[in-house]
Amino acid sequence: MKQVVHIIRKYDMEKEKIQTLKLELDYQLATLYDAMQDGNEEEIKDAKMQLSELHKSLDELNAFT
Repeated sequence: MKQVVHIIRKYDMEKEKIQTLKLELDYQLATLYDAMQDGNEEEIKDAKMQLSELHKSLDELNAFT
C-alpha cells in the first residue's frame, strides 16, 4: 500500500512541476514578445535562453506527449 501511495505522490509532484514549468514558459514567451516589440536585443537573448532551458526541462518530463 505504501508503494501505491508513493507512486501517486510522485505522479502528483511531477504533474505540479510540469504545470509550474508551463506557467514559466508562458511568462518567458510574453517577456520575449515584449523585448521584440521594444527591440531590446539583450532581453531577447535572455528570454530565448530561458525558453531553451524550460523546453529541455519539460522534454525530460515528457510533458509534450
